[in-house]
Amino acid sequence: MSTEELRRAFVVETLFKPDTVTMVYSDVDRVIVGSAVPLRKKLVLEASRKEMAAEYFAERREIGIINIGGKGSVKVDGTRHEMSTKDALYIGRGSKKIEFESDEKKNPALYYIVSYPSHATYPVAHSRFKEASKTPLGSSHNANARTITKFIHADGIKSSQLVMGLTELEDGSVWNTMPSHTHQRRMEVYLYLGLDDESFVVHLMGKPSETRSLILRNHQAVISPPWSIHSAAGTKNYSFIWAMGGENQEFSDMDAVGMKDLL
Repeated sequence: MSTEELRRAFVVETLFKPDTVTMVYSDVDRVIVGSAVPLRKKLVLEASRKEMAAEYFAERREIGIINIGGKGSVKVDGTRHEMSTKDALYIGRGSKKIEFESDEKKNPALYYIVSYPSHATYPVAHSRFKEASKTPLGSSHNANARTITKFIHADGIKSSQLVMGLTELEDGSVWNTMPSHTHQRRMEVYLYLGLDDESFVVHLMGKPSETRSLILRNHQAVISPPWSIHSAAGTKNYSFIWAMGGENQEFSDMDAVGMKDLL
């Protein structure tokens, strides 16, 4: 595939439009990736009749939301959940009315949304960033010192198949998910953030024996099928939200790829 074909198939280039709910449906595990940026009005998450054939968005789906902007709130069936920066919210199957708001128009909330089909019902759950499980990994020596924050996972917020969290690289570190791995039992979506206009991430994807690269900018997402690696190096440190869906929720369920096996 050419660069253009790769981007068309796997990259979500434009998210976070003012006063808009943006949604992209992928046939890779039927994931939906989107955003909501409420400014002058409240935004409502609605189902697409064409792709979803549902009366409401969460009729047969579960949803993970992380706010990467200013303070706001998400109302689920009348219950308001205050969302500070980097807070997460899980919305279970069967939730009917989902509304997004910002506290300040000058510093709006930026809601990143990932949804998978759900075969069980779990309650709505809010996780504050400062209270979520955090794991430091890597080292400055290897330019991959980072902290992983897990929100929706086996030992945290319960879900049907969604696993979701945030990885933040320290100043001077640029590599993520290296050594590489695949996980045949689930796919993954990365949203890159924390990049300025002059910075970018070189995202590596493809089979380990035949890799490809993509240039990704701030607030762009990339869809990684089960057969693909998903590593990257940036021109500066950055953060990324990871969201997985598939057969196994165990975070460590990975098929490692040796450094010498990448081509």
